[in-house]
Amino acid sequence: MKLQGKTAFITGGSKGIGRAIAEHMLDAGMNVGITGRSMNSLNSVVDELKAKYGDKVLAFEADVRDYAAQQNAVSQLVTKFGSLDVVIANAGVGHFAPIDEMTHDQWNDIIDINLTGVFNTVKAAVEPIKQAEGYIITIASLAGTNFFAAGSAYNASKFGLVGFTQAVMLDLRKYGVKVSTIMPGSVSTHFNHHTPNEADAWKIQPEDIAELTMDILNMNPRTLPSKIEVRPSMPGGK
Repeated sequence: MKLQGKTAFITGGSKGIGRAIAEHMLDAGMNVGITGRSMNSLNSVVDELKAKYGDKVLAFEADVRDYAAQQNAVSQLVTKFGSLDVVIANAGVGHFAPIDEMTHDQWNDIIDINLTGVFNTVKAAVEPIKQAEGYIITIASLAGTNFFAAGSAYNASKFGLVGFTQAVMLDLRKYGVKVSTIMPGSVSTHFNHHTPNEADAWKIQPEDIAELTMDILNMNPRTLPSKIEVRPSMPGGK
């Protein structure tokens, strides 16, 4: 894919992996729309990005659980830039507890955001992506193949996301659309209310996932890396 002038839609783009991907895409000359659940979380980020990249950046208050909000964001992006070429389904949450302590609210929050939210994003974008013969990338997790204690809800959402993405890949290949999922291990982000710090130096950094995303988009179009596992080189910084 020739990236200059192409348009990307990134959910959860205000920080961490989403923001890093947005910056790499903007550096490549792309137009980018990012979403967050509140403009409070987006305003400072958008101001910084617009100061550097101008009107190539749009931001939307759009919860992935709200299909109409995803449709509205996609529609505005296409109206502004003329096409939608790349979707990065990145928004996600985590709640971790043994099954006897997991609440219904925690379960529903994870499934609704990590799985149904990706469905909403992809469904809202699928027609313009088909027209552009574009690319869909979901950000899953190694938790989508490796189960662990206290991870029943998170594992279920990420196992489901990996399966969803692979099925969508098969659905859309005939339209010239490419679909991939990236499955990171430990990443230094604000996920689950964590504040990145020096102790996270051993982890994957958000810019590493952004570089991987750009590598996927720049790959020869005859080749489709449909599922990619990525993990820290040394566990625990050893």
